[in-house]
Amino acid sequence: MTSSVSAPFTAADVAAGRSRRHRRRRSILGILAALIVAIFGLSLMVGQSFYPPGDVLAVIFGQPVDGASFAVGRLRLPRATLGLIVGMSFGLAGVSFQTLLRNPLASPDIIGITAGSSAAAAFAIVILGLGGIAVSAFAIVAGLGVAVLVYALAFSRGGAGTRLILIGIGLAAMLQAVTQYVLSQAGQWDLQEALRWITGSLNGATWQETVPALIALVVLGPLLLSRSRDVAAMQLGDDTAAALGVRVERTRLLIIVAAVCLIAFATAATGPIAFVAFLSGPIAARIVGPLGSPLLPAALVGGLLVLTADLVGQYMLGMRYPVGIVTGVLGAPYLVYLIVRTNRVGGSL
Repeated sequence: MTSSVSAPFTAADVAAGRSRRHRRRRSILGILAALIVAIFGLSLMVGQSFYPPGDVLAVIFGQPVDGASFAVGRLRLPRATLGLIVGMSFGLAGVSFQTLLRNPLASPDIIGITAGSSAAAAFAIVILGLGGIAVSAFAIVAGLGVAVLVYALAFSRGGAGTRLILIGIGLAAMLQAVTQYVLSQAGQWDLQEALRWITGSLNGATWQETVPALIALVVLGPLLLSRSRDVAAMQLGDDTAAALGVRVERTRLLIIVAAVCLIAFATAATGPIAFVAFLSGPIAARIVGPLGSPLLPAALVGGLLVLTADLVGQYMLGMRYPVGIVTGVLGAPYLVYLIVRTNRVGGSL
């Protein structure tokens, strides 16, 4: 009786497997990008009037088209562009937090950062009577301030991802109470404007709002993507990451600041679009699997999620709903499921 022993893996086998994984990842990223292009194009074509692809392309390239120049160029194109930008920003920032802190609940909209921006915007509109860029500035500064406070309280006695999440949830609840109180003092006109900062909406999107969010994504997006290997190493624990040459505290602070700035600028443009930062990372992980960093896939998923939710909310539900309501309906059941699953397996947040 003879026994056969399988041959050990050779360097060529390892290289071939790695090549297959890279091809699969590129294919998935290509599919996500193609879906974004398709939904983006559909967002420009449909509405109260339908414009064929030829008219849409003509408007994009600066050619005058009766009706389409205004409807597509002034209304739909800024809206779709802003939706894509903030979706990618929310997705990239959210998965950065979740990966860095090794917890799917460590999302900016769960730990109070977007709640801080919303409370500050509502205060600026209702109490101070501000509008436009001033409100956006309040939202950005407040988001950064809440992040600094949460970080300082959570890491005052050494790093603890669980402590950060619990402190963030507590601050989010307090800030939501502040927002509700401010809204109770609002007049009818201010209330309508302030509600945009509560639900998250692309209504009335303009290029003036789009440009700052785009600049933030162009500057901070590559910075986060360039740190994807360090983030992956930190998933193994701070000691292991340090042994691999990662400057743990510096990297953690850099990633948190960059992610918070992305969230703050996106929230300043559209308000807190619920659960996009929370959902994009897990969805990307399911699609891509263990095929490298989830940062870029999560950014694409975030952009696709916002574009699709806005299209559904505007034209497929009988009434027009802000995009934040649609994403909230999608994200709330997953949040409940995640908490229930964590409790059943005996884990912690």
